[in-house]
Amino acid sequence: MWKQPYFLIGFSILAFFLVGSFVYEWIFGNVPRQIYYVTENGRAVEGAPISPSWQYPLGTDQYGYDLLGKLMLGAKYTILAALAVAALRMLIAVPAGYILGTYLGKHRKWLSSFADSMHYIPLTLFAAYVLAPVLWMPPEGFSTTLWERIAIQVVMMALLTVPIVSILIANEAALLLDKEYILAAKTLGAGSSRIIRKHLYPQMREKIAVLYGQQVMETFIVLAHLGLLNLFLGGTKVSYDPWFGDPPMSISYEWAGLFGSTFRYLQGAPWLPLMPVLFIGLAIFAVSLMMEGYLRSKQPKLQKTRQAAQEDPLVEWDRQQLREKMVRLKNEDPPK
Repeated sequence: MWKQPYFLIGFSILAFFLVGSFVYEWIFGNVPRQIYYVTENGRAVEGAPISPSWQYPLGTDQYGYDLLGKLMLGAKYTILAALAVAALRMLIAVPAGYILGTYLGKHRKWLSSFADSMHYIPLTLFAAYVLAPVLWMPPEGFSTTLWERIAIQVVMMALLTVPIVSILIANEAALLLDKEYILAAKTLGAGSSRIIRKHLYPQMREKIAVLYGQQVMETFIVLAHLGLLNLFLGGTKVSYDPWFGDPPMSISYEWAGLFGSTFRYLQGAPWLPLMPVLFIGLAIFAVSLMMEGYLRSKQPKLQKTRQAAQEDPLVEWDRQQLREKMVRLKNEDPPK
């Protein structure tokens, strides 16, 4: 796996953002640089939000804060939260799926029908309804800490799709249970727990890894949707000043929050919403590369087949060339 260039490239991208986030905070602190206006020859030529320049590569936000600094500070919250949501979801869904597929096979069909209906309901609506009381700052302020709210959000988002993921694993386990080698193991007296440990898990290990990657990408997308609804990771700072109140802001500078809080600047200052989206897209691309690299490391035959197909180009013969080739073969002396 670590020799696969796809996996290494994807891992390097995520590691760059994670390590860079901690290093940036260690060097520059947890407050990004701020500038209110740019001057030339003693005259102010541009005010916040300042467009990208050499001094501020990604520009500044409407309050003059360096956008690159905010993105680097928020990287650790965004990536770690997505990884934690997917990991917790899989930790619950995988055992539940095995139990449903082996011990509760009689109830799998109607539970599968129930879970399939959940595919047509937007997950973001459920998440927004459940998380709004936790993430939206009340007038008296939050009664919980930042990490407590992040932990609550991670648990809630993980639980929302556990039934769907469990059904996927249960259906896959049910297909494997009909294989001859598992039927033979049952005939020889193997119990359900042994079949899960010795047959189902080894056979499904690669699919579970791929499913984990898919859950990470799905979490990034749901976080972005919640950002558009002004529900940011770790809480939404709300100003209740009736005259000079600021719009809702992200406390942790996580990417989805930066995207949702600046979406209204899409026409006037497009770098504000587009840069967080670009970073989210890079994170999803990195996870996709890691999945491809993992699959290639576990399926060397598939990789060799693809390489052979690329190395052996198809020979295209026209009719005249084909006739000449057949005449040449016909005129050749048969082997004695």
